[in-house]
Amino acid sequence: MKLFAKFLLAALLGAAASASFAADEPAAKPAAEAPAKAPKPDLAKGDTVFNATPANSQSCASCHNADGNSAIAANPKLAQQHPEYILKQLQDFKSGKRKSAIMKPLASALSDEDMRNIAWFVGSKKIKPGFSKEKELVGLGERIFRGGVADRQIPACAGCHSPNGAGIPVQYPRLGGQHADYTAQQLTLFREGTRLNSPVMTGVAAKLSNKEIAAVSDYIAGLR
Repeated sequence: MKLFAKFLLAALLGAAASASFAADEPAAKPAAEAPAKAPKPDLAKGDTVFNATPANSQSCASCHNADGNSAIAANPKLAQQHPEYILKQLQDFKSGKRKSAIMKPLASALSDEDMRNIAWFVGSKKIKPGFSKEKELVGLGERIFRGGVADRQIPACAGCHSPNGAGIPVQYPRLGGQHADYTAQQLTLFREGTRLNSPVMTGVAAKLSNKEIAAVSDYIAGLR
């Protein structure tokens, strides 16, 4: 009987110890919550923000036109641009990653939701076709765009931006139909190290001469 009592006491003590150890174990961590999805873009709100003129400021449309087809060669056409690309550029202007004394204050006044709505609104508009103007340079521009410059390891623009300049959604922007002046300006900024938000383009533009930049920019303007 005494032996049974000892076994019973040992069992009870063992159970108590197990309960104690269990209490000391950290509680199981809750499953990680899935990241919140970005709200679906509201094109109507994007239209409103894009065309509204804030106090002491100017609207996006004043430089890029109401449908994103800028009539000013120095200002880019935004119509039919991949929305993800427009969104990234606005974010980079706001953060200062892409420098622009004009765009910095305008982008800084936009919320993430505003940027998303604007990007999808203007990206939904059809781009108006452009035209190549420099006949003596268009051949050189076409060779660079389609084949690059092998002996200087300059890749073909078409490899990333597609043969017709339509680009690849999310990854690479549409170029076809863009103002030649604007494209040339951006290639020059990349080459000079002034625009730094695309390491790939910095490396490519660094190898281009002024004549090559003018030629490929003019050729791109006529793509459709």
